[in-house]
Amino acid sequence: MNGRDLQPPRGWWWGICLALILCCWSLPVLASPLAERLSAFPDWQGKPVLKPATGSLIYPDWFLGDWQVTSTLVDLAAPLAPQIVSPGYAENEGLLNKPVQFKVRFVEERSPLKAKVLSNVSPWELLSRKPSVVADLAYNGRSLASAYLGEGAVQKVTIDPRFPNRQTTMLDQGRQLVSTISDRTTEFDAKNDTWIASELFQQEFRSNAQIYLNQVENTTSYRYVNKSPAQIDADQVTAIYLSPQDPNYFQALNQPVALYRYHLVLTAIVPD
Repeated sequence: MNGRDLQPPRGWWWGICLALILCCWSLPVLASPLAERLSAFPDWQGKPVLKPATGSLIYPDWFLGDWQVTSTLVDLAAPLAPQIVSPGYAENEGLLNKPVQFKVRFVEERSPLKAKVLSNVSPWELLSRKPSVVADLAYNGRSLASAYLGEGAVQKVTIDPRFPNRQTTMLDQGRQLVSTISDRTTEFDAKNDTWIASELFQQEFRSNAQIYLNQVENTTSYRYVNKSPAQIDADQVTAIYLSPQDPNYFQALNQPVALYRYHLVLTAIVPD
């Protein structure tokens, strides 16, 4: 056997590439887990598989700026009713198909880089690095709470500077709402050209009379609409879970006791 006997036939690379291309064409386009979760509404079994939340949620660049939001509750469900119904569910039924408007803002993240990160980044890379886009949580939280509770009901919204995933909303009559994001995951659904984010957070309602705890999941699919002014169309589901302190916790273990589905339209606010 000589060297020529070891050479592959002419065109063999093209044959392998063609076979790989045909194979890829034949594979089905799989939906992302979060996209499948949204499409399964209201048949939600258990919580999504998320990762521990660290730092701020980073949004796609096209979120940057100020937006007018129109939020419409389009569907809701109480999967464990009538045995278990979360507080406020009956009241929220009155909001069905009634648009609520408020403003939100997304800004460039300004938090300093850690020394460990700086040691691995060259000065040129540091100068050319594009800032991440994050939500203005204090502004957005106050705007959202005021739209649903009334301007006079909201006194102040603060973000813990040491822990950006903890938000405190000060309400009238000495009431407080403390929300702490514990887990999150994001996905890009290439099939539908959408960005999907899911977050799980703990809510603690404090008043002079009592403290009420629960868990909340927000899973939202966003799609950028390139028009003038720009728009973002979103499908959002908010799921309410009981906390371990609730007497019905084990009866509703990891199952949502309330589901709210919203259609969101964000319209860019163009400066004058």
